[in-house]
Amino acid sequence: MFARTDDMQPADDGDRLIQEVLSELGWEADPKTIADRVRRLDVGLPAEDEFTAICSWLGKARLVHKLDQHQAPLTSRDTYQVPDLLAQFENTGPLLIEVKSKTKQTLSFTPEYLERLTAYATLVNMPLLIAWKHHGIWTLFEARHLTKARKNFNIRFGDAMKENLLGVLAGDVAYKIAPGAGIRFRCRKQKLLATEEHDGTVTEQWQMRIDKVGFIVADGKGASELAPDVAPLFTTWDLAERQTHSDTHIELHFVADDDAGMMFGHMALTHLLNWTLPQGAAINWRHAVRRDAVVSNMTNFGRALERALDQKVVRTILHQQPQSGPDFLLKKRFPPGQSPHQKGHAQDTAERTST
Repeated sequence: MFARTDDMQPADDGDRLIQEVLSELGWEADPKTIADRVRRLDVGLPAEDEFTAICSWLGKARLVHKLDQHQAPLTSRDTYQVPDLLAQFENTGPLLIEVKSKTKQTLSFTPEYLERLTAYATLVNMPLLIAWKHHGIWTLFEARHLTKARKNFNIRFGDAMKENLLGVLAGDVAYKIAPGAGIRFRCRKQKLLATEEHDGTVTEQWQMRIDKVGFIVADGKGASELAPDVAPLFTTWDLAERQTHSDTHIELHFVADDDAGMMFGHMALTHLLNWTLPQGAAINWRHAVRRDAVVSNMTNFGRALERALDQKVVRTILHQQPQSGPDFLLKKRFPPGQSPHQKGHAQDTAERTST
């Protein structure tokens, strides 16, 4: 919710935070207690805010917002549990999402808790999904995939990955930077400052000046410029350093190795945001969500990745399909009477590779 100024421009919502704390603690509360509570609210609920930022940035979300979970009357809590988020994507109607961040291999819901969530979803006639962050990797799946164990309803991380909807809904993909692609600096030697020899190895310290900066794409080809939203992709990758020396210059190449694995798009967002922070600082996901753009130089990750593929910076893009397609998507994605299994989308991925 935005407060509106006279010129109808969105204002900072700090006043809302203060109002929320005062309504809880009262005007007579200790000022330090009020200030501490406002700071904690400003940090936000990291998992919910992080997932909201990811959906916003990936490019296919039309709306994601938190649901107010203050219920009345109090007895309604025995029947209903309001989920964390309401969302709508390009190919869905409104959806409910409960957000969890757990490091164990199994995510568990008590029967009572899941029943209250399901009761609310039934009341408003919306599908119920679960977003689960597990060691930095997000999955999004239908609540129906939780299965009863001895007492609770559980899902293992591997099964959540098989049913992951983050790609087909929000636009998440796995991608690979082209081997050899990266950034290069040419440094001119100006003055030899010191020379040291140890165990037959000579180390030189030079005063240098960078006189050329450029990019390298697939097959080691040079590129003086890349699209503005393509170059930042290099900050999402662990690049290897390579050096070449001559009498006058040192060339530094920071490039992707051939044996590097794949990267999920939603994990790339964390790298992009951390790149701009002072060392040791943590991402404030609440602030990231409230900016005009989560990342100013890459406002739509999907389009940036397609351009990177065309410019031979990215070699492979994988689009994951869930093992069992959800009912709320089937009517929009497949002709009547045709299931995703008939199209070969059940467990495989669609791949696009630069050539």
